[in-house]
Amino acid sequence: MVLSLDFLSLPLLAAAALVFISVLAGVFSARIGFSFLLIFLVVGILAGEDGPGGLAFDDFRLSFWVGNVALAVILLDGGLRTQMSTFRTGLRPSLWLATLGVLLCTAITGLAAHWLLDLSWPLALLVGAIVGSTDAAAVFSLLKSSGVQLKERVAATLEIESGMNDPMAVFLTMTFIAMALSSGTAHTLEAQDVVLSLVQQLGWGSLLGLGCGWGLAEMLKRLGRGVDGGGGIRALLVVSGGLTVFAFTTWFGGSGFLAVYLMGVVVGNRARLQVRAILSAMDGYAWLSQASMFLLLGLLVTPTDMLRTLWPAIGVSLVLMFVARPLSVWVCLAPMRFSGREIAFISWVGLRGAVPIVLAVFPVMAGVEGARIYFNVAFVVVLTSLVLQGSTIALSARRLHVVENDQGPDQ
Repeated sequence: MVLSLDFLSLPLLAAAALVFISVLAGVFSARIGFSFLLIFLVVGILAGEDGPGGLAFDDFRLSFWVGNVALAVILLDGGLRTQMSTFRTGLRPSLWLATLGVLLCTAITGLAAHWLLDLSWPLALLVGAIVGSTDAAAVFSLLKSSGVQLKERVAATLEIESGMNDPMAVFLTMTFIAMALSSGTAHTLEAQDVVLSLVQQLGWGSLLGLGCGWGLAEMLKRLGRGVDGGGGIRALLVVSGGLTVFAFTTWFGGSGFLAVYLMGVVVGNRARLQVRAILSAMDGYAWLSQASMFLLLGLLVTPTDMLRTLWPAIGVSLVLMFVARPLSVWVCLAPMRFSGREIAFISWVGLRGAVPIVLAVFPVMAGVEGARIYFNVAFVVVLTSLVLQGSTIALSARRLHVVENDQGPDQ
C-alpha cells in the first residue's frame, strides 16, 4: 500500500496559490491606489464557497486564532518602528482618540445600528464596538506606496492612535457581549466590574509590555554582534518574545494588544542599533501575518448570506465614516489646536481593516444569538472603508495640505 500525501500537497497547493495570486494582484492594484489588504479579502471571497474556488470554509476558531496572532505581530512591528519623539508629539491627542474617541464612535455607530438593523441596545452597541478601531497597517502601507510624507503631528497622532485603540475596542466588545449574554438572566453586569476590568486590562497590559520590553532590549544588546548578520535569528527571537508576552498578558487578564505594542516601542528605542538590522525580516513577518489573516477572513464570508443585510450595513458604514468618526475626532482634537484641515484628514483616515473582522468573530465564539449578522456587517464596513477611504488617502492628504513641506493655506 502506497502512502498518499494528498493531505499535505492539496491544502499546501491551495494556500500557497492563494497567497501568490493575492500578492501578484496586489502589486498591480497598488499602482492605482487600492490596498493590498483589499485584494487579499477579495481573493479569499473568490476562493470561498460562493466564488469560483468553491472552498467551503467555516472554521471560526482557526480564523480567530490566526487573526489574534497576526494582529499581535503587526502591532509589534509597528511598535518597533515608532520613535520616542513620535510619542512626545502625538501621545496626548492619540490617547484621547484611543479612549474617548472610540467610546463616542461606538455610541454613534451603535445608534445607527439600532435604527438600521433593528437591534436591541446591547447588540447595537456591540456592532459599534466591533467597528470602532482604525487600522495602522492599511493606512501607512498606502501612504508609503504613494510617497506622501505627512506633517509630523498628524503622522504621530495617527500612528500612536492606531497602535493603542485596539485595547479599548476589544474591551468594549467583550463588555457588550457579556451584557448581551446576561440580558434576561439573574446575572447582571455591574458598573464597578466593568471599570475594574478596564483598569486591569490597561494596567497589566502597560506594566507587562513596558517591563518585558526593557528586558528584551537589554538581552538584545548583550547578545553581541556578528552572530546573525542578516538579523533573521534576532527577528525570530523578537517575534517569539512578543507573542509570548501577548499570550501571557491575555491569560493574566491584561490587554495583550497593548502589551505587545508597548513592548515593541521600548525594544525599538532602547536597542535601536540591534532592531535596525531586523526590520526587513519583521516586515516580512508582518506581511505574512496580514496575508494569512485577510485570506482566512475572506474565506469565511458567504456573499449570498451577506446580501440579506447589505443595505443596512452600508448605512452603518456611511454613518461611521461621515458622522461618528468626524464628530469623535473633532471633540478630541479641537481643544488641542488642531486645524480644521488636520481634523478632517485624521477623520478620513479612520480606515477600518483587520481588527473589526477579527472582533466580529468574538460574538460567534461566545454563542451570541444572530452572531453571523455582526460578522457580515463588519465585513461590509471594512470593504467600503478600504474602497472609499483607502483609495483616496494620498489625494486627500495633498488636497487638505497635511503633507510635509506643503505650501498650502495653513503654512
